[in-house]
Amino acid sequence: MKTRIIKMRGVQKFIQFVYNINSDSVHLEKYTLIILFYLLLLQPANGQTGSIKEPIRYTGGVTIDPTSHEAGLRYAIGVQNIQTMRANRTHPELGDGYGWTYSHASNLAYWNGQFFQQYLSGVADEHISPVQTLLITSKNGKDWSFPKVIFPPYEAPQGVKIPEGSTGYMMHQRMGFYVAPNGRFLTLAFYGHTEDPFRENGIGRVVREIYKDGTMGPIYFIRYDSESPWNETNTTYPFYKKSKDRGFIAACDSLLNDKLKTLQWFEEDNGADGFYSFNKSEQAFSWYRRNDGKTVGLWKHSYAALSDDEGHTFSDPVKVNTLVMSGGKMWGQTTEDGNYAISYNPIDNSEYRYPMAIVTSEDGIIYDNLLLVQAEVPPRRFYGRWKDFGPCYMRGISQGNGNPPGEDMWMTYSMNKEDIWICRIPVPIKYKVTEDVYDDFENLTVGGTITNWNTYSPKWAKMSLIQEKNGNKCIEMNDEDLYDYSRAIRVFKEGTELEASFKIKVQSMDTTQFDIDVTDRFGNRPVQITMGKDGFIRASSGSEMKPLMKFEVGKWYNFKIEVNTANLGSYSLFVDDTMVLENTPTVMTVKSIERLSFRTGAFRALPNRDTPNEDFHPPLTDADEKHNLSSYLIDDVFISSIKK
Repeated sequence: MKTRIIKMRGVQKFIQFVYNINSDSVHLEKYTLIILFYLLLLQPANGQTGSIKEPIRYTGGVTIDPTSHEAGLRYAIGVQNIQTMRANRTHPELGDGYGWTYSHASNLAYWNGQFFQQYLSGVADEHISPVQTLLITSKNGKDWSFPKVIFPPYEAPQGVKIPEGSTGYMMHQRMGFYVAPNGRFLTLAFYGHTEDPFRENGIGRVVREIYKDGTMGPIYFIRYDSESPWNETNTTYPFYKKSKDRGFIAACDSLLNDKLKTLQWFEEDNGADGFYSFNKSEQAFSWYRRNDGKTVGLWKHSYAALSDDEGHTFSDPVKVNTLVMSGGKMWGQTTEDGNYAISYNPIDNSEYRYPMAIVTSEDGIIYDNLLLVQAEVPPRRFYGRWKDFGPCYMRGISQGNGNPPGEDMWMTYSMNKEDIWICRIPVPIKYKVTEDVYDDFENLTVGGTITNWNTYSPKWAKMSLIQEKNGNKCIEMNDEDLYDYSRAIRVFKEGTELEASFKIKVQSMDTTQFDIDVTDRFGNRPVQITMGKDGFIRASSGSEMKPLMKFEVGKWYNFKIEVNTANLGSYSLFVDDTMVLENTPTVMTVKSIERLSFRTGAFRALPNRDTPNEDFHPPLTDADEKHNLSSYLIDDVFISSIKK
């Protein structure tokens, strides 16, 4: 109270001085109250950040460059991106078994020593029937099974008609898996009517058990939509209570009583029957728990809220304006090092959902370091309604749904709503390298993780660590895909000078070229080298790609690059200890350099933000056909002599 009186008197003296008002003037109190009111508006609320008024905040200040796929961001070091299902319309046996080309809304779990990945599948378009749910599995996160249907397209009982205004049945779900306290493993999905399956157009949520031998139990409804007339008498599958398996019923009961996990269902069924204890949820809920015991809820369009009671209730969701996003999903979780991470598409345009980025925090409140997780955007091979460009709807493993071996963070997503992917993010999440690079790969496991390398590995352009017949270990990059490539990136200590040496062997070359780039932290490529199908090594000399020498298939070549970014930038190139370029100008001027990139195809900038998303186009030519194998080996990557 004493402090407030002192502030009031100070304002009064200021008004008297400025406006020459006597201390006993009737206007003095009015002017004083007005100024105090505006001062109160200008002052930040106490404890705003971290409170219900602003549960989280991004303070990094870095935003994206929308003109490039890498968006001008640094990489989260060591991330592996692996394609788990490649859609194929004309050869279903190489895709999903059906030839359907809309794939989306994937979920991830780890149980009984393996990964489970579930996703929606439609013929071509979003929200158009028929739609089904498929499952793929993996022991190591790298090699995946062929998809199998776990929830088929809905067929109503005989005599039940499709409601007026609907064109059929579809699936939609924000939750795919649940590991119950009794150890039972459930998978779930939601049936509704096209083209809007939500609320009064919903049918209900279905569930079945996945057994340890890989087989599955029968399909049941676990909950009927609360705003529709559907129940056990007019739907295809029985209610879960009809099961004779008490353990299964107990697992379902446990899930139904978990207010935090079932809040993921709210978007499809808003609980007109009072099912939810919190009824202001936004879209695509995810959450994590802070060390102070509060649960942070996250939704699409940058919304966040706090809960003090394990998700039974939340504060009103508020828009976190420092996190720029649109209709893409926001995924948050704790990481194995006790920190926090949120992944999302940092762009306010839903049709162009790239890049896939991540921010990190030590307390779950203040986030920093906007980094790349997935920077590739291959061409969309098949047109489909609402098939947005880029990595869409990223999800990790929900708390309680398993913890794979190691410290890594795992996430799943769809690419162009067409193919299904997974990524492994090493923890702790970092972007800086502080030591010289000496990668001879001899201490790594064949077929295992290529430590500290960012890798992009489509099913038809796989990358792996192999062992040659003589025992030498190296990276192998294969490519049989006309519309995609394999890519490997090694981040090194940022500097203005470098000496990089490495070995390359072309094992076979057919439809692609092999590109080597030295780039800066923003993805600019001042040094560009190509090994072409015509058998020539070319390298950039200013803006020109200059032919240097012929190369032979099946032979190792030793490359050395010396780069200096000073005086507009120059570099020298040696092949097998012979200088083939000396102090030649770089393609562009950069302040520093920090990564070395290998790619089994030409650089791509399309699609971009101007590429029409909803304009129909026929399937890309030969999109479903494998091409002759191109194969490359990389070894002994040494990067040093860096000066700041």
